[in-house]
Amino acid sequence: MSDVRAATLFIVATPLGNPSDLSPRAAGVLASAGVVLAEDTRRTGLLLKTLGITARRLASFHEHNEEGRVPQVLAWLAGGTDVALVSDAGTPLLADPGYRLVRAAREAGHAVSPVPGPSAVAAALSAAGIAPYPFSFLGFPPRGEADVRALFARFGAAGATLVFYERKDRLARTLATALAVLGDRECVVCRELTKTFEEFLSGRLSDFAGRELELLGEVTVVVGPGQAARSGEEEARRVAAEEAAAGGRPKEAARRAAARLSGWTLKEVYAILLDRENDCAKRGLPHE
Repeated sequence: MSDVRAATLFIVATPLGNPSDLSPRAAGVLASAGVVLAEDTRRTGLLLKTLGITARRLASFHEHNEEGRVPQVLAWLAGGTDVALVSDAGTPLLADPGYRLVRAAREAGHAVSPVPGPSAVAAALSAAGIAPYPFSFLGFPPRGEADVRALFARFGAAGATLVFYERKDRLARTLATALAVLGDRECVVCRELTKTFEEFLSGRLSDFAGRELELLGEVTVVVGPGQAARSGEEEARRVAAEEAAAGGRPKEAARRAAARLSGWTLKEVYAILLDRENDCAKRGLPHE
């Protein structure tokens, strides 16, 4: 029997900007882990110093060394050393490297445990004032114009809210592309989340497209869903008649019909049913 203890790879969420957002559990894991993997060891080291946490060992883990670092991390885990993975800010793996490491650790039989906390995606959705679900997270859009167009075309057709990250120097161009592909949808640009100058710039894509904003670093963008095409009136009357024939009170029938139609409110469908009943009554026909 081996004396080596079972080790865990912890995926630790760190503050977006406000150090107080680090959870007590996350602080404990970062202090006790044998190795803390960080995108930028200087940045993470500064955070830990600010919080009074002394890491046993800091090691770099980023997109340029991820492939070569994985075998070493697996060796640490196999030797009984807990490893904590952090990103520069927020929840690791969301637009950051790490999923290959997580997959390799699981395939090797090691435990992988999330230590949840700050996330720019969740923070933006919770405060943007745009329908938060369903949503599609796109990470950072690609650099090529054609690729950005393809990305928005693919996910924009799903009828969901879109969330993505973007750098300040590319934001105006990306939003112009979004406007051209998606149409003039609601849009909120979220800057400096959890920091002193936190701001939510609300409007429509046409308000931001091609406009240079005074921003620092990276931003999180929330784009509202497109409006579904409204079902025709003939279809609405047909569906309403079918639901009325299925039985139940008029409001119940209207609710069922509205759920089957696109762009019709319960009030509008209920009015169709009332008109139908009145018409049947005038003609002496049964409502069913």
